[in-house]
Amino acid sequence: MTGAELAVRRPWRMVLAALLLAVAAWQGGAGLWLHGKAWLAQALLSRAWAQARAASAQDAGRAVRPWPWADTWPVARLTVPRLGVDHIVLSGVSGQAMAFGPAHVGASAAPGDDGNCVIGGHRDTHFAFLRAIEPGDSLRLERLDGRATLYVVRDAVILDAARGAAPGLRLKPDGRWLTLVTCWPFDAIVAGGPGRYLIMAEAVDDQPAS
Repeated sequence: MTGAELAVRRPWRMVLAALLLAVAAWQGGAGLWLHGKAWLAQALLSRAWAQARAASAQDAGRAVRPWPWADTWPVARLTVPRLGVDHIVLSGVSGQAMAFGPAHVGASAAPGDDGNCVIGGHRDTHFAFLRAIEPGDSLRLERLDGRATLYVVRDAVILDAARGAAPGLRLKPDGRWLTLVTCWPFDAIVAGGPGRYLIMAEAVDDQPAS
């Protein structure tokens, strides 16, 4: 198949995916729609990530939006080799951003930088895998410039957001850390409670730009 034929077929594939999601939402209700939207968004975000990686070579500050009306854009790529997880991380934890993927908390350290980089995600979609994370697991966070930081999971913490941090927990530890946050418990019937589940991983290595 020629490149021109592929270029023509790609838009139709996206249209077909959107139609399938619409049918799933109509038949299965809000739950299927939420999962379908998350799946389709990651497909669009993967394309935006590739474009942003290419653009960063000329303009490191350029934001590549995954669709014209998006109020967010890719800033990193999170992978968990043992679990086969591969997610594009978005800028800012707005309601729209977190509906489409895990999102970086702007007030925290930038991906790979010194300090604590915090990324939030929904427990029933992109961060459902956190329940399977174990101490010693490796996490890889890639930046737009191609450089990546490897982290090792050191701890898992449950806290009540309404009461602040758990006693003895340092949310701003020394060194370089990656903290993944989602709602707790994972099987809660009603979403939006004060419980939070945190995975804290420490940076152990850096990889040059690929």
